[in-house]
Amino acid sequence: MLGWALVFFVLAIIAGAFGFGGIAASASGIAQILFVIFLILLVVSLLARALRGKPPL
Repeated sequence: MLGWALVFFVLAIIAGAFGFGGIAASASGIAQILFVIFLILLVVSLLARALRGKPPL
């Protein structure tokens, strides 16, 4: 699941580079959505890892 979180993070960075630079207005909204999804997946994967008894990272 951490792998998927990293994929969403990379997509958010790419979309952010296009959207926040003024190239496409809709890419900014996509970047924000992907960033939130990344944060949610990161928290879920860290909680799942902690519940399995492994140390974080």
